[in-house]
Amino acid sequence: MVKLRLKRCGRKQRATYRIVAIDVESRREGRALREVGFYDPIKDQTSLDVPAILHFLERGAQPTETVHDISEKAKVF
Repeated sequence: MVKLRLKRCGRKQRATYRIVAIDVESRREGRALREVGFYDPIKDQTSLDVPAILHFLERGAQPTETVHDISEKAKVF
């Protein structure tokens, strides 16, 4: 099963996240199927590839709670 979830990047105390489509059994920093967005909680910046997100959702991918909230703020749903 595929999930849309956050992948941590950046340095200590200054985390940024990539929103990725990834297999459920992969670890957080594992190999992603595709990167579909970017989220910086410190600057509150978001960049989303909406067609890619919708593509994965149509094929049964489940977003995590955090990714779902980020997508709602960006009015993807």
